[in-house]
Amino acid sequence: MTDKAPRARRPTARAPVHGSDAQSQPARAGRPGARAARPAVDESARERPAIESTEPDRELEALLDKDPLDSDPLEPDSERDIDDESESLIASLHNGVQNEAIVITGICGRMGRLVARRLHREYPVIGIDRRKLDGKPEDIIHYQMDLRRRKTRDIFRAGGVRAVVHLGVMHDPRESDRTHHEWNVVGFQKLLDYMSLYRVPKLVVLSSATLYGPRPDNAQFLSEEAPLLGAQNFSQIRDLVEVDILAQSFFWKDPEIETVILRPCHILGRVRNAPSNYCRMERPPMVMGFDPMMQVIHERDVVDAIVLALRKGVRGIFNLRGPGELPLSRMLRVVGRKPLSVPGPMMRALMSSAWSSRAGGFPAPEIDHLRYICMIDDSRARRELGFRPRYDLEQTLRAVFSER
Repeated sequence: MTDKAPRARRPTARAPVHGSDAQSQPARAGRPGARAARPAVDESARERPAIESTEPDRELEALLDKDPLDSDPLEPDSERDIDDESESLIASLHNGVQNEAIVITGICGRMGRLVARRLHREYPVIGIDRRKLDGKPEDIIHYQMDLRRRKTRDIFRAGGVRAVVHLGVMHDPRESDRTHHEWNVVGFQKLLDYMSLYRVPKLVVLSSATLYGPRPDNAQFLSEEAPLLGAQNFSQIRDLVEVDILAQSFFWKDPEIETVILRPCHILGRVRNAPSNYCRMERPPMVMGFDPMMQVIHERDVVDAIVLALRKGVRGIFNLRGPGELPLSRMLRVVGRKPLSVPGPMMRALMSSAWSSRAGGFPAPEIDHLRYICMIDDSRARRELGFRPRYDLEQTLRAVFSER
C-alpha cells in the first residue's frame, strides 16, 4: 500500500459515539456497577438462538488448517490498537445496523478460532488477543492488545455487546506466578468490572474439570458442588482456580448478568494442551500399578457447549463430559500407542529433572492424573443445557492427529 492518506484525528473518549442523543452512551456513574442506559437494539435479534449450522466456512477453515497458536509467544501491543477498518465496522454495529456483538477473549488460540467460526455468520464477532490473527475474515474485528489495557474499556463503552466468551487464560506452567496472576486474575477482574458498568447481558467462562483435582479419595463422579482442590498439589494452577471462583462470585455480585461456567473434562484435538500432547507421545509413560479411568471430550463438542451457553436464560455451572469413560491403557491402545510402565518414585524424579532442564513438557504434579481419578457427573449439562457430545470415543481420541 502506498501514499497513505493522513489519519483523521480520533474523537476523545468523552465525545458521543453517534449524534447528540444522551441515550446513545452509558450514563456516567460515580461507582463501578452503576446501571447505565444502553442503546436501543432490535429485540427480535436478541431472541434469535445461537447458530446451529455446521456448514464449513472456507476462509476460517483455511485458518484452522494452520498450526494452532495456543503456544505462540505473545506479540507486543500494536502502535494503534483499533484500526480504521475496525472503527468503521464497530461504528455500524453500535448504530444498531447489525445484531449485537459477541466478544471473544483469546480469539487467536485454537478454541477461540473454532468458536469464532461457529458464530461469525450469525453475530458480529469482536476478538481481543495480544497475538496476531493473520488472514482474519473481514467481518471479524480483532483488537491486538492486552485485555488489561484501558483500551478494552472503550470496546464496552460504545455499547452493542451481547455477550462475552472468556477464553483468554494463560495455561503455561513455566511462566512465573506473578505473570499468571496479572494475566489471568487481574485481567479477568477488569473484564468483570467493564461488564457490570456497561451492562453486558451474558458471560461464558471456559474453566476446567481438572480444577477438582485427581485424588485417591475422590468420589466416582464429581458434581458441580465438589470443591476445587486441584491447586493443593499443583500450585501453578491456583490462579485458574481463582478465576473460576471470581466467576462464581459474579453470580451474586451482579445477578442480572447471566453467568455461565463450563468445566470440561480433558479436551482432545489439535489444541496444544497436556492431554493432547500426552496422546501424541510415541511411548507415553504410565505409573506402574495404576490404570485410572479417564474422561475425554472433543474440542468441537466444547464449542457446541459454548454456543448452547450463549442462549438467553442459561446460567450456572456445568460439567462437560465426553462420550464415556475408559481405562487409560485402553485409550492409548485406541490411538496406537504402547505405554511405558514406570515406577511412581522414578517417574516423579525423571519428570522433575526433565522439567527443570526443559527437556520435558510436563511438570511433576501432572503425574497425579496418571494415578488417580477425576471424573465428573454431567447430568446438569444434559438436563439444563441440552448438551450431548456429537463425537464418539474413538473419534475423540483420534482427534489429536486430525488434519483440521
